[in-house]
Amino acid sequence: MIIIKSEHEIEMMREAGKVTGQILRELKDVIKPGISTMDIDQFVERRVNEFGMIASEKGYCGFPGSVCTSVNEVVVHGIPSESCILSEGDIVSVDLVVEYKGYMADACRTYAVGQISPEAQHLIDTAEAAFFEGMKYAKVGNRLGDISNAIQQKVESEGFGVIREFVGHGIGKDMHEEPQIPNYGKAGKGPRLVKGMTLAIEPMIVEGSYEVDVLLDDWTVVTIDGGLAAHYENTVVISDGEPELLTL
Repeated sequence: MIIIKSEHEIEMMREAGKVTGQILRELKDVIKPGISTMDIDQFVERRVNEFGMIASEKGYCGFPGSVCTSVNEVVVHGIPSESCILSEGDIVSVDLVVEYKGYMADACRTYAVGQISPEAQHLIDTAEAAFFEGMKYAKVGNRLGDISNAIQQKVESEGFGVIREFVGHGIGKDMHEEPQIPNYGKAGKGPRLVKGMTLAIEPMIVEGSYEVDVLLDDWTVVTIDGGLAAHYENTVVISDGEPELLTL
């Protein structure tokens, strides 16, 4: 069942979203060669706590980190580690869920570590651009598949692949609510969009094959061919007009 949010509920998510977006912006100045992914985790946890909010990924289904830190070929769910040291030319996705008064906002950005290759930058830029292509259809009366199709068309037109096994989702009191939101599919399919839907829309894209594998830690998802992966996400409210992006 898709849960339609009241204005009061959206306001709680809006507050969580402001903090999520703020911290992800701050990370641009934190992420550099020589730091560990645990350094990122500790920075984020401290900042979330300073805002009086909760980093909801910590402990979720046993996940040990406050954020997911996914480096290079890691698509999603990378576990922060003191031994994972970022090097010049790496890319790292940081996925953060912030909770305020029982309501959540979810966002992800992929960052360059120092100077990166033009190909890696193109991948990062395409993930972001694909999100905003999808947003053109995030309006009352359209179908969920319209968003999915627009994302897929943009990604594949740039020569990249779209992950199939992991998708976006509804969000609110729970981190993962209905509906599931694939980043691929046919326009005109799926639930019709109505005012008050709150969605975490998140293109996850790769250089090569979209096939993935899960490592022995049961969390870390990697590309099967070792190609780079990028991830861009915001929490979105379907409104009377243009969609409201809570995590920018």
